Amino acid sequence: MTTTYTFEETSKTLETPEGNLHYHDVGEGPVLLCLHGSGPGVSGWANFRENLGAFTKQFRCLLLDMPGFGGSDDVKGHPIVNAPGAVIRFLDGVGVDKANILGNSMGGGVAAKVASSHPERVNRLACIGGVGMPVFNPAPAEGIKLLGQFVADPTRENIITWMRSMVHDQSLITDEFIDERYAQAIKKEGNEAIQKMYSPKAVAMMGKVLSGPGAISRMEFLSKIEAPTLILWGRDDRVTPLDNALLPMRLIPKAELHTFFDSGHWSMIERKDEFESTVMGFFGRD
Repeated sequence: MTTTYTFEETSKTLETPEGNLHYHDVGEGPVLLCLHGSGPGVSGWANFRENLGAFTKQFRCLLLDMPGFGGSDDVKGHPIVNAPGAVIRFLDGVGVDKANILGNSMGGGVAAKVASSHPERVNRLACIGGVGMPVFNPAPAEGIKLLGQFVADPTRENIITWMRSMVHDQSLITDEFIDERYAQAIKKEGNEAIQKMYSPKAVAMMGKVLSGPGAISRMEFLSKIEAPTLILWGRDDRVTPLDNALLPMRLIPKAELHTFFDSGHWSMIERKDEFESTVMGFFGRD
């Protein structure tokens, strides 16, 4: 029987000098820290709530809203730059010395940074996209450009167009799903973080960072990751295409790559059963 959890009963807030961090605390056992992506209306709960039934069979799951997202306070500076430090503050604040970390998209990149700079804090690492850089595809990718269009003109039509780029199976983009994400996306809270990441200027800069001088050197941190690492990717990802996985697969010493057929950027939603089986098998090896 699948256990059902609610937002309210699992919701918690950690007060820190740099601002409050909101999170969900569910289950018992070794800690699995889940880090969300960066799209409009995103949060730890939005990304991973449907996977909790599987995850909590083995783990105590901590779903963190990173600064500027969900219920966490915004902070000065770029959200991606600030997030790794916030993760360490969070682990310290809840008394967790070492955790397994699962990161989706931006959360995958943040998790990789944490594993690289604080290897003693990470047992195993799994990234759903979000780590690496394009080798064959242009940057920024189609899905990032569509996200930038929504940020510049936050209409319901534009969020639908962006959401459709996130998945292979278009039937998943239901009116209910659209309404939920749009309602969250147009709230005042969280808009500053999205603007910092996906304004027209930021999207243009992203292309230069990923394909301009020094792009390869920015990936050197991956070689410092000591934790066994599972790189997860949708074969049909239009946000971070599959070729982004090539450098992490080579540079991370203990990396393995798993691709999901008929899946875009949201493998944990589109290939839910296969995703949960693959991730739990990996984290459960110890």
